[in-house]
Formats: sequence, structure tokens, C-alpha cells
Amino acid sequence: MVRLNGKTPAAERRQWPRLPLAIPVFVRSQSETDKEFLEFATALNVSAGGMLVAVRRSIPSAAQVLLEIPSAPLAALAALPRVARNLRARVLRMQHGEGYNLIALKFSRPLVNGHAKPLRRKLASSV
Repeated sequence: MVRLNGKTPAAERRQWPRLPLAIPVFVRSQSETDKEFLEFATALNVSAGGMLVAVRRSIPSAAQVLLEIPSAPLAALAALPRVARNLRARVLRMQHGEGYNLIALKFSRPLVNGHAKPLRRKLASSV
């Protein structure tokens, strides 16, 4: 195994698998000066417990964030199942980049029904 940072890999602490999806999202929060802002950003990966988002602003750790996933107007007219479009989250950590910041967010409530357990990956096929 090649390690880029030279450290021993830490045990995986994530409860749910991440999906590498590029999803447009509006991020609403307060800046370090307590001024409210709204920014159009991109989620880079999503799980039932949170998401990684690329934003331009710096958002303090532990800040509360409201996420809104935009949808096409057609979806509002169609008789489709109700889905979560507004999500509350908290900033776990932020990594500064060149012209952007990566923020790791934890949802206030996981995106699963009830108290469902996360799915475990199948290690081997029975065929």
C-alpha cells in the first residue's frame, strides 16, 4: 500500500459508505463575523451521515449549516415520493485549498428511515 503522507492508515470510522457524486448545493451559514451568507457550492461525496462540500468561504469548525439541494421545477409538479431537499448539518473539519475549502459535514439526522443499521458490504460471492 502506498501512503502519500507517510502515516499509518487510521481505522475507518465512517458508519456509512460514501458515494462519489458531484451534486450542486446551496450552503447557508454564518461567517466568523456572525454575518449570514448563502453560497452555491458542490458536494463531492455523500453518505447517509454527511457530505464533503467544496466552498469558497471559510466556515468555522462546529458551525451549523443549512444545505439546500436544488431541484428542477418539473419535480415539484410530478407525483413523486417526498425526498429531503433541506438538510441541517454541522461542520466537522475544514481543509484549505487553492481558491476553495473542503468542509466535512455531519447531518443532524442520518438520511435513513428510523433506526436502520448501515448496510455492510458483501465480501465474497456465493456463486
